[in-house]
Amino acid sequence: MDLIQFEQWALKEFGIDLSAYKSNQLHRRILSLMSRVGVSTVDEYVALLKKDSAQRQKFLDFITINVTEFFRNPEIFEDLKINIKRELLTENKPLRVWSAACSIGAEPYSLSMMLDDMTHFTKHYILATDIDTTILERAKKGEYTYSEVKNVKKEYMDKYFKIHGDSYLLDEKIKNMVTFKKHDLIMDKYENNFDLIVCRNVVIYFNQDIKNEIYKKFSSSLRKGGFLFVGATESIYNYRDYGFEKASTFIYKKL
Repeated sequence: MDLIQFEQWALKEFGIDLSAYKSNQLHRRILSLMSRVGVSTVDEYVALLKKDSAQRQKFLDFITINVTEFFRNPEIFEDLKINIKRELLTENKPLRVWSAACSIGAEPYSLSMMLDDMTHFTKHYILATDIDTTILERAKKGEYTYSEVKNVKKEYMDKYFKIHGDSYLLDEKIKNMVTFKKHDLIMDKYENNFDLIVCRNVVIYFNQDIKNEIYKKFSSSLRKGGFLFVGATESIYNYRDYGFEKASTFIYKKL
């Protein structure tokens, strides 16, 4: 079995379309992971994944890029906060927010804290989705390490977290603002009428055709005037093709 055949096997086995990823980057990641676990051929690796559930999870974590932290790039989050206050909270209505590819929940919970701080008694709808069900179960627990919460400002730490040993436990109110669901950005249908979609540091790993489809679907899922918030390495150069204008460096507004 070669790496192309491995992609086909992974689609059947895990329901993940690896052909959507940039091929060279993906293959380097797979070979690196194989080296880490001490196998030298793709067939050996498939055999390992079939029999070892822990290695299966490591593979899914590694491939689906579960690297995140609260308020990643804090200055960009501050810019988002300004834009939300100026353009999305003008009518005092609850917002519909989607955190796509949410990983361990740091991002939707960051949004939850920020919105709670800005609007207090308003119950917003925050949908958080990821392809990895194990990661979603961890996200629901709301338990984090210091490295994951290091960007949370003291005001929020005091208000929204409790320290238990080496863990930081998120307040139940903030947890309850977020609805977690399994979702595949490539293969599944998208919900509609969002005020804000946040998808950061994920689409960059996909090939251009898949990127185009995802951005088109994001645009269709946003209401007129809604925002798409992307990662610090993900400028969308042809944003007009998807019906966006630039609201800020990493924020795009649907026309």
